[in-house]
Amino acid sequence: MSGPREIELKLEAGLHDMAALAEHPLLRTGEAQDTAVLSATYFDTADRDLAAAGLTLRVRRTPTGHVQTVKAAAAGAGLFDRPEWEWPVEGPEPDLAALAATPAAAILADAKGAGLHAVFATVVERTTRPVRYGESRISVTLDQGRVETPDGDVPLCEVELELVEGRAADLFGLAQALAETVPLRLGALSKSERAFALLDGTLRRPSKARAVRLEETATAGDAFLAIAQACLRHLRRNEDVFLHGRDPEALHQMRVALRRLRSAFTLFKAMLAGDATAQHLRAEIKRVSEPFGQARNIDVFLSETLPAEIARRPDEASLTALRETLEGERLRAYDVVLSILEAAEWRGLVLDLAAWIETGPWRAQGASAPPARDVAAAILERARRRIKKGGRHLDRLDADARHRVRIEAKKLRYGAEFFGSLYAGKKTAKRHKAFVAALSDLQDHLGALNDLATAHGIVSGLLVTQADGEALFAAGLTAADGDAGAGALLEAAAEAHEALIDVTPFWR
Repeated sequence: MSGPREIELKLEAGLHDMAALAEHPLLRTGEAQDTAVLSATYFDTADRDLAAAGLTLRVRRTPTGHVQTVKAAAAGAGLFDRPEWEWPVEGPEPDLAALAATPAAAILADAKGAGLHAVFATVVERTTRPVRYGESRISVTLDQGRVETPDGDVPLCEVELELVEGRAADLFGLAQALAETVPLRLGALSKSERAFALLDGTLRRPSKARAVRLEETATAGDAFLAIAQACLRHLRRNEDVFLHGRDPEALHQMRVALRRLRSAFTLFKAMLAGDATAQHLRAEIKRVSEPFGQARNIDVFLSETLPAEIARRPDEASLTALRETLEGERLRAYDVVLSILEAAEWRGLVLDLAAWIETGPWRAQGASAPPARDVAAAILERARRRIKKGGRHLDRLDADARHRVRIEAKKLRYGAEFFGSLYAGKKTAKRHKAFVAALSDLQDHLGALNDLATAHGIVSGLLVTQADGEALFAAGLTAADGDAGAGALLEAAAEAHEALIDVTPFWR
């Protein structure tokens, strides 16, 4: 999609932090600043054809008149590098003739004559300050206001660093410098995305990973960029949900996003070889987020393992004591997760990660990388061979060896999802579906075996930290009942492994 581009880094701040940010030495440059109240109305068809095509249309009222803008959706989180078309109009309604030079014209022409109508509005007090940082000229915008929809309002408190001239790396440099004294988070949503999520009821709901769409002509560098951006967006969306309401599924999806991202680092390790920052970031992600796993393990025990045990033994009173004990343990584990998410170290790590994804030295090597489809085939083939070899006689392997097979299965599953759009032909798409289904079946059985090991870990932890006899008795009973079914699970896992190896790989 060609045309004029907007390159800006979006950050989120608390309302009480905006005043401190306005007084930050880096933003008090002595150059003239502009403050105004801006209202904007966003338009779409009744079927939201523009939004479905990844476009927004707005008319903004400014102190000097009305401005109409068409924007394309951004791919990831934080850095919004996207086409933008903007021009003055006579009044508050869209000028349809002016849309002819934008992709919106074709979308509306195909919308079966559906007219445009106002969908939502925004009102913000905007302060804009020109800043020179590094080699760049940057327009720093502080927005405080709200999104107004028929289904309710939501506050806006954003910082936008727009590149006027220079390098995108300087946007991240300025953001990191500001974040040293003011708690800033990488932005996850544009104003329009926030409004549509409010209208759809998804703003405060956990979200799963979206499919990665790769062009047939994509290079390996293009593929890794799209995958990493998608993982980062997935992470930030669910981080916001968890911070807002401690939703267990949001925590799970955060862990999925981080596992997918770390798997991408591994799958593309040949392209990233020699990039010390890549290895550092991967290690830091694992280290900092380690406590997320403990909280998630307790969630699984409380939501899956324990209810199954209660169903088997409905009259066993000690199971109630175990549930109460573990609910207390979960609260403490969640407190640890929240302390991590609210720490400067975490916010800085996410900013560093976004900066590296968008502007890191790997981009130079990625620009000359071979076609993504060729690289995908080699990556997937190696991953399949590791599972084939490591999973032989799966029912005879010890727990550590089975765990390694489970990790390799996850990497292959993520790889199959990452590269799936490169195999969109009717025949290959059918093979892709069959392969992923067989791989999912193996993962399910290995996951159930892992849950048994996790249950033993939780029991061991209770033996150290708890003195409640009833809870300890119920924990041991639960673990013992799980062990009784381990043999059947092992046999099923071995059969699933054989079935996977028999499925024709879709990339061949």
